[in-house]
Order: sequence, then structure tokens, then C-alpha cells
Amino acid sequence: MHYKRILLKLSGEALMGQQQYGIDAKRLDEYAEEIKSVMEKGVEVAIVIGGGNIFRGLAGASQGMDRVQGDHMGMLATVINGLALQSALELKGVQTRLQSAIKINEVAEPFIRRRAIRHLEKGRVVIFGGGTGNPYFTTDSAAVLRAIEIKADVILKGTRVDGIYTSDPEKDKNATKFDSISFNEVLSKGLKVMDTTAFTLSQENELPIVVFDMNTKGNLMKLVSGENIGTVVNV
Repeated sequence: MHYKRILLKLSGEALMGQQQYGIDAKRLDEYAEEIKSVMEKGVEVAIVIGGGNIFRGLAGASQGMDRVQGDHMGMLATVINGLALQSALELKGVQTRLQSAIKINEVAEPFIRRRAIRHLEKGRVVIFGGGTGNPYFTTDSAAVLRAIEIKADVILKGTRVDGIYTSDPEKDKNATKFDSISFNEVLSKGLKVMDTTAFTLSQENELPIVVFDMNTKGNLMKLVSGENIGTVVNV
């Protein structure tokens, strides 16, 4: 395998599938199958999942809600998604642990770095919920932070597009895809990969990011096997 330990970042919206809200059981099952397949090859997998399919703090704030309250609601939404993914994985016989940055001891372990690393070493998927535990930080920032803490080899950002383009490929048919690009190029070209805080943190720690299409069956396995899937952002 090309990578030994990965941090997989999934958006909450991805779990909606074709729905307008909530969690699509079929999409959840597909993701669980993809994750199981790479686990069986000995790859250690940690996951950060967003909560946008349930609630976004920023959206709440735009409608007059207190931003901190809204972000706390969004953090709880990521725990709900984490529980759903945990259940889907365990139905397939994959051992998992859900760790939350917000203490919810009845449903998730508190985030403890050394414990998370030990779970990975024992072959368990570790799902990190609750974002960073702080308002004003996105789950992109949580993904980069956790990846650095657990010494992941790479962040794999699963999206619905197959990489980074010169412009939005869903709006511009002339958009061209990058196979690889440097952090500095992303910034100079004004391309959107992650929010600025997360992206800068990844750059400072020389942690590569791969943006790829998670919805195409087999892509995750191809990627961790070293195939040229998606776009690599590197130093």
C-alpha cells in the first residue's frame, strides 16, 4: 500500500446521496464497503466527517442565530453522522471507535490522542466527531489537526468531483484538472481546496492533501494503492 495511515475527510452533504436532507442508507453502506476494503489491506484509517447534511453553524448565523450556538449544533451534527458511519462499518464486521471533541461519554469516547493512535495500531477505524470542539473552526480544520496529531501520511478529501480544477467543473465545461499542484500554486491561483485555516495548517506541517471522487466505487482502494487518482496537493 502506498499509504500506511490515512485521514479520510468526508463532507456531511455526501451522506445525503440523492436526498435533500439527512442520511442516505445506500450511500452510507457504499462508503462503509470502501473503507472496509482498504482496512483489509492493512491501511490504518481515521475519519473526520462534516455535519452539513443536518446543520451548518454558518447557515444558522446568517439567519440571525448566535454563531457560537450554531457551531455547537453543527458539532453535534458531526457526532450524529459519526454514529451512523460507525454503525454501518460495524455491520460489516469492522471494529471502530468514535471519539468526540465534545464530551458525550454515553455515546463516544473523549478525544485522547494516544488512545486514538493505539486504536489505529490495533486495526480499528477511528472516527473523530465534534470538530475541534471549538466554534469558528470547520471540520476541514478538524481533519488537518487530527491528521497531524495522529501522524497520518496524508489527508484524503472525498468529494463528488474527481480532483482540483482551474474552475468549478460543474459550472465551467472548459475547466481543466490538475494531477498535482503545490500549496503555493493553490493559493496564488485562488483555488478552493479547504478553508484557509485548514489549508495553511496543512502547508506548515507539510501534510499532503489528495482531493478525489469518493462516490466512484474502488477509487479509495486505487488511491491508497498508489494509482494516480484525484489531485495531489504537496509542497
